[in-house]
Amino acid sequence: MAVFLCFFLVLVVASCSAAGDERCVRQGKAAYAPSLSPLPQGSGVCGYGAMAAEINGGFLAAGGPKQHRGGLGCGRCFQVRCRDAKLCSSRGVRVVLTDFHRSNRTDFLLGGPAFAGLAKPGMAHELKRLDTLSVEYKRIPCDYKDKNLSILVEEESKRPSNLVVKFLYQGGQTDILAVDVAAVGSSEWRFMTRVRGPVWRTDRVPAGPLQFRAVVTGGYDGKWVWAEREVLPADWRPGQVYDTGVRIADVARDGCQAAPPPRWAGSKDGQLLGRQIHHSTD
Repeated sequence: MAVFLCFFLVLVVASCSAAGDERCVRQGKAAYAPSLSPLPQGSGVCGYGAMAAEINGGFLAAGGPKQHRGGLGCGRCFQVRCRDAKLCSSRGVRVVLTDFHRSNRTDFLLGGPAFAGLAKPGMAHELKRLDTLSVEYKRIPCDYKDKNLSILVEEESKRPSNLVVKFLYQGGQTDILAVDVAAVGSSEWRFMTRVRGPVWRTDRVPAGPLQFRAVVTGGYDGKWVWAEREVLPADWRPGQVYDTGVRIADVARDGCQAAPPPRWAGSKDGQLLGRQIHHSTD
């Protein structure tokens, strides 16, 4: 237990220190990526596939190494705003990170809907002619409204022992760092291994209906969250989505109070980025 607690603390500290600068407004580069698609052939390394369109309406982005963070950045939400006042709207777009790109020239590659959303009315075509755009961006909370954290059983799962799950609708400004599974009513939790982004696997599936718990960080601290009920039935099936009944909505405290406000802080969409964000309470 002591070894696990130490490991848990290392995970939390590493995640918090890495995430600390993401809540600040940063300047970078973005480019148009016609191939970035919510369709299966453009599913990206995060593994969302066609689910990406349902999660964020097709407003997708591929992140560079600093944004992708080896898969931890998968599913994170960012507000991205173009700095070209002649071509770009002051509102910007909110995107979900679903892929990774290795180029050092840009921080984000944006799919068609997201890239067009940066432009002023009638200027999307002109914007797509540019090689790269100067942008301002910041990580923001994901808000899936009436959606609870859900689990998609991946098609590669094979009963009874091999289970691969994908977490959907992870809200707030949070990261899942560890996942355990147990039979309902049992205290014998078995850890799962991250495959990529929001996808976790185990080849030691307990028998019977299953419950899950996860280590979740929300900026400066971490906690266990779990469903106090059956999540997957004993006859779980690949391709099915199961509602955990849990809503994750933690929002990190803003560590950028001393920084100057972004140039769009007065706009409606920018109010979220221009004010201090407080940590939610349980």
